[in-house]
Amino acid sequence: MARPRKISRRGVVLAICNTGFGLPPVVVGLVLSILLLRHGPLGYLNLRFTPSAMIIGQFILSLPIVINLTVVALQQLNPKLRLQIRALGASRWQTLWLLGREIRLPLLVAYMAGFGAVVSEVGASQMLGGNLPGSTRVLTTAIVMETGMGHYDRAIGIVLLMLVALVVGLLTWAQQNDGHR
Repeated sequence: MARPRKISRRGVVLAICNTGFGLPPVVVGLVLSILLLRHGPLGYLNLRFTPSAMIIGQFILSLPIVINLTVVALQQLNPKLRLQIRALGASRWQTLWLLGREIRLPLLVAYMAGFGAVVSEVGASQMLGGNLPGSTRVLTTAIVMETGMGHYDRAIGIVLLMLVALVVGLLTWAQQNDGHR
């Protein structure tokens, strides 16, 4: 009878990151809001309803996506490549740099996916930033607010769409041009 395999720390970290793929943004916003309450464990930081709180929330939401896609890219590398680079005398940092160059195209995909998750998110932004005009109102929360009030003419979704098209277009151009070298 085969013994069950022991779960490694790496496997646990990857399982947590995989869980992050389905992490509801509203739950991230709720947990961070509770932590940032004036009398909460992180209340002394005075971050609630600030752009910094929103950035932390967006970072938490995008991190699992970027980590998982980076891990997949690293797993696609030939396992002997690292050994070959080290055998040629590369330092640890040089090895990391060269391996990073090998997976640069899939890394661009990871960054595009992370950007897409962040730019399309509303729940955590609303809960952490409060949608305050001139301070924490972002395009996604403004679109939801204006649409909810029936002001479809003010729901400027085209600006957000153009921003996404520009950023992803530039990253795609870099990815495609790099692949032809």
